[in-house]
Amino acid sequence: MGEDLILGLTFEEWEEWALRILIPAFILYMIFIIGNLAWKSKAGKYGTLWLFVALGVGFIGFIAKGIIEWFMTH
Repeated sequence: MGEDLILGLTFEEWEEWALRILIPAFILYMIFIIGNLAWKSKAGKYGTLWLFVALGVGFIGFIAKGIIEWFMTH
């Protein structure tokens, strides 16, 4: 049986594409949502900072992992 295809891509190609394009796009969308939440709630500078810290912890780890991988390979 041949390789399974997802939209004409092998699983490995799809995974690489998703990791490099879709996840960063999702992170940018989450940053927009957090900023919009801070603006609509009139959180102020200090409140906005804490919203980004508290809600952004998940993608901060993902970004740090990418930076660490880049430094280790270059």
